[in-house]
Amino acid sequence: MPIKLENVGIAVTDLDATIAFFTDLGLTLLGRDEVSGEWADTAVGLDGNHAKIALLQTPDGNGRIELFEYINPDAIETSPTLPNEIGMHRVAFSVDDIDESLAIAAKHGCTPLRGVATYADIYKLTYVRGPSGIIVMLAQELQKSAAPTE
Repeated sequence: MPIKLENVGIAVTDLDATIAFFTDLGLTLLGRDEVSGEWADTAVGLDGNHAKIALLQTPDGNGRIELFEYINPDAIETSPTLPNEIGMHRVAFSVDDIDESLAIAAKHGCTPLRGVATYADIYKLTYVRGPSGIIVMLAQELQKSAAPTE
């Protein structure tokens, strides 16, 4: 059975601020909507489900993030996850220039959890705490693969 990753859903406290963060990093806003009704209750498993949503896509067209800001039921605030907690805890992006990406993140008040590291001279990478406590990994490939020759 073929399977395709459609998107990663993330509940946020401020949809507009989170859209601004991700679009400044280079994602494209594909659309916004408000969802509610019996179909939404059934799909999500919450009675009275009502949320503002936005769908964003990476420039290569392969990755999508769906953001939710709940109107009803009330969103439940939790402590931001730590990198070693079980469950989903980060969204990772390849970037061309990690310093430029960090400057963009800083405009949104988002800074690295500790700093920028180099992994085996292959990647420079870091985790930043984004809007609503989302951990975002930024990774810059240091050695681009050579193009095949004929």
